[in-house]
Amino acid sequence: MNLKLIEFTPEYHPQLIEMMDEWSKAGEKIVPHAITTADYHDAAAYMRSLDGSHPRPGLVEDKTFFCLDTDRKIFVGAVNIRLRLNEALLRNGGHIGDGVRPSERRKGIATKMIGLALEECRKLGIYRVLMVCNRDNIGSAKSIKNNGGVLENEIVVDGETEQRYWITLE
Repeated sequence: MNLKLIEFTPEYHPQLIEMMDEWSKAGEKIVPHAITTADYHDAAAYMRSLDGSHPRPGLVEDKTFFCLDTDRKIFVGAVNIRLRLNEALLRNGGHIGDGVRPSERRKGIATKMIGLALEECRKLGIYRVLMVCNRDNIGSAKSIKNNGGVLENEIVVDGETEQRYWITLE
């Protein structure tokens, strides 16, 4: 399986629709949230919604990437990289939000996708990366640890216990 992170362009609209339709039909929360802020059926509007260079108040600059399996030519997930942390992201959210579409889980994709996201963080000049996951999300914690994540602490946010991991890049 050959994976690479790409920014969305209209040529990938069929892959986007396929992935988002699957996720929507699963009836679960789609992560990262950045890929849900516009109607994915409208490629032009969707592409504009992903421009994180001029964030709304309370948000920070970000970049969104889709994880393309180049062998099968499908999107298997997405990552959102926040270029800096505000108080809310420092507490819960971190630098990287990631998600793997339901049919592609438990295949090691999250670990590989986080590794690719960390390469992007290096390019962006982010060398100390915070990632956060729910304590009950054992798969996510494993993927973070597989990429060098070190648990700093657990905090309770809205009644849920969240684990905060730091990854130091060289």
